[in-house]
Amino acid sequence: MKDQDALKKMAADAAVEYVKDGQVVGLGTGSTFRYVVARLAERVKGGLRIRGVPTSLETARLAMQAGIPLLADDGEWAVDVALDGADQVDPQLNLIKGGGGALLKEKIVASAAARFVVIVDETKRVPVLGGTFPLPVEVVHFGWGTVARKLEQFGCRAAPRMRDGELFITEAGNLILDLLFPKIEDPGRLETELEMTPGVVCAGLFVGRTDIVVVATQQGIVTLNRQGARP
Repeated sequence: MKDQDALKKMAADAAVEYVKDGQVVGLGTGSTFRYVVARLAERVKGGLRIRGVPTSLETARLAMQAGIPLLADDGEWAVDVALDGADQVDPQLNLIKGGGGALLKEKIVASAAARFVVIVDETKRVPVLGGTFPLPVEVVHFGWGTVARKLEQFGCRAAPRMRDGELFITEAGNLILDLLFPKIEDPGRLETELEMTPGVVCAGLFVGRTDIVVVATQQGIVTLNRQGARP
């Protein structure tokens, strides 16, 4: 039986094969991503030329250590391929993301990418989003308690994310509310409604954005492609 780290490395190695020479690459955030950066570093040493757009300060640090040149945060990028993880993936390849707290940057980079490749192990696949994993929603400081109560009208419990007894602050200076839904039956509609709520910066639903999901299983790599996505 492969352990969780072995599965993450296997998925990361497979996903990096979608990166081609000369591309601008979106670099995600999370526990799988150190394996992605390590594999990219090997390919860069072998002559691969890429430029990266990191979605967190930690990813930027890893990329710089690996010798991957980075584009400016405030630049206008044409991202060829973005690689990132996910907390849940449903059968339509819709995602919950943001468990690591880099939600806003991850969503900006995924939205800018011509191809979005998601890297998970088999435990992240679910028949329906929600349930055991909360949906992160990034909100501004002002009136966040009122916003939380407003969001509970969608049928969830909302709790501010805490770290070391303090409110968790994102790199963009916002807060995260974790919304616990029994299940999310219509993720596309919920994503739209949440992001139309005043005070919400973005929701951790990624609906219709994923092109490819690379899944590491005990039997090997399984590749899932969105219908109509570029091969």
